[in-house]
Amino acid sequence: MTPEQILAYLRQTIAELFELDAEQVHAESTVFDELDLDSIDAMDLVAKLQQFTGQRIEEDAMRGVRTVGDIAALLAAQLAGGRSPGVPDASATS
Repeated sequence: MTPEQILAYLRQTIAELFELDAEQVHAESTVFDELDLDSIDAMDLVAKLQQFTGQRIEEDAMRGVRTVGDIAALLAAQLAGGRSPGVPDASATS
């Protein structure tokens, strides 16, 4: 899946989940300020994204998310089989 496809999926998913116009949702949109999502909304989004990726999304990775683009980067890393951005590699902490 390309980064553009991930962003398109994310824009549509956020718009549907939170009854927003998909045109309002951009890579630069701040999740909590511009889109006015709260922590409960974030948990709903994480659940939907975990279904999409088939993988667990780490809480620590989501804490660093500020924009829709940040979420897209997180998903791209998950789908590529890499670790989530912002989450230390387990071998680096040992």
